[in-house]
Amino acid sequence: MSWPLAANVSLLFTEHSLPDRIAAAASAGFDGVEIQFPYELAAADLAKQLASSAMPLALINLPAGDLMSGGPGLAGVPDRVEAFRQALDQALRYAERARPQRVNILPGRLIEGVEPEAALDALVANLQHACPAFESLGIDVTFEAINRLDMPGFLIATPAEQMKVISRVGHPNLSAQLDLYHMAKMGVPIREAIAELSGSIGHIQFADVPARGAPGSGGLDFAEAFSALAAVNYNGWLAAEYRPAGSTASDLAWIGDWRDKGWIRSPANSE
Repeated sequence: MSWPLAANVSLLFTEHSLPDRIAAAASAGFDGVEIQFPYELAAADLAKQLASSAMPLALINLPAGDLMSGGPGLAGVPDRVEAFRQALDQALRYAERARPQRVNILPGRLIEGVEPEAALDALVANLQHACPAFESLGIDVTFEAINRLDMPGFLIATPAEQMKVISRVGHPNLSAQLDLYHMAKMGVPIREAIAELSGSIGHIQFADVPARGAPGSGGLDFAEAFSALAAVNYNGWLAAEYRPAGSTASDLAWIGDWRDKGWIRSPANSE
């Protein structure tokens, strides 16, 4: 079994401007792109760049407030419901033009003084609000578990925690984004993580461990991971979200190796 390959151009090809990263990813043999927070670029301009490179937009994140600067974010904060709704409205307007296949919602960090159950209640309610809104556009919703070493206090960090949220939300337009790097950092065996989320995985991201580098720079067993994904009939994207050691173009030897092993499709056969 093989999968289409996306480049996360928030981390890859940063030697180029954001619009030019899309063409660079296409030239390097990727089948599509994802962008963490694309909102600095007008949605119409992004759509034009995607079309000119014939590259689908696999995923973007919903705006996450102060999360990336060390704050708690929006989705799991009980007193930031209005801010979450504003972020949702922004993402919906953007998605209408840019047409991502999926929008990922970051649960965020637990605020000091807020009980975990209250934070989870907020997250569940926000996801229940977001799922039908994006469903009306034909866009899927995912949410992500992030390891608590890189982001202390992150609200959702394991597949078990993701499955509890999915069960509580109870909406068919919600699935889990599974990042192999974050699971390895949490010490969760990759095959167990994939098996636990079987049938509920909407998107896969990867980087090697421990330094979040390119495949082959660390010790993550990608053969084991892809065997496990095939066993649960995962049919979505594999998205490279790692930090290149130098320029991205000089750190892509793994693509040919993966293609030779049949893990990723040749560009001509990609969807």
